[in-house]
Amino acid sequence: MRLSTIPSAGSFLLVWVVCTMVRADDPPKPPVQMTAQEDHKRMMELLNIKELRKGANGNPKAADAANVDESKATPYPDLPDPLVLKNGQKVTTAEVWTKQRRAEIVEDFDREVYGRVPKETPKVKWEVTSTDKQMVGDVPVVTKQIVGHVDNSSYTHIIVDIQLTLTIPEMATGPVPVIMEFGFIFGGKGPKGPPVGKGPPSWQQQVLAKGWGYAILSPNSIQADNGAGLTKGIIGLCNKGQPRKVDDWGAL
Repeated sequence: MRLSTIPSAGSFLLVWVVCTMVRADDPPKPPVQMTAQEDHKRMMELLNIKELRKGANGNPKAADAANVDESKATPYPDLPDPLVLKNGQKVTTAEVWTKQRRAEIVEDFDREVYGRVPKETPKVKWEVTSTDKQMVGDVPVVTKQIVGHVDNSSYTHIIVDIQLTLTIPEMATGPVPVIMEFGFIFGGKGPKGPPVGKGPPSWQQQVLAKGWGYAILSPNSIQADNGAGLTKGIIGLCNKGQPRKVDDWGAL
């Protein structure tokens, strides 16, 4: 073998650098496609859970019927005192509550209920896409359809546009209190409630009667609430289309 055919160490380094640069510039892969059942099975395996306890039977005559005996409904009668720290110290000042006890409770919910929200989440740019004057009961209002465009520059395969409607009295001359509801939006408009004089006023009508406004946010526009959608929406965007880790945030 001639020596000229043996690559030098510099050649190996150059090839390695070029290959690394090519891999780094490869386009991101599309989101992982999973059914809700596949996501559930995967999470069970990650947690090493073999089976889940079955829920109570709705048939009152069944052996595993749902309990209706109030005396059996309190297996944990001594709930933690929200104003006692985990070290046993009582909360006696607003500062202790804000800096210590509230933080403990938030940590419990993050770890046991909601999951961890990423430390860095994408910014949202809000846009008013339409403004419509209408009547809700006997109150003239202005309803705005608003879209929150979530920055997806880090992973362009997923687009998240938050759908929101905001309704305020037409006569409002400045900012007003707003009650927000998780709901559904139809054609850019929220529910109008029953006609005047037919049935009790809706909650929207009662809010408007106080001079307040109301907003309706569509949670499904942010995140689907099933396992098949967890590699999409805001969770999928933050995870770049990959399945969740066991302590990641989820959807209720």
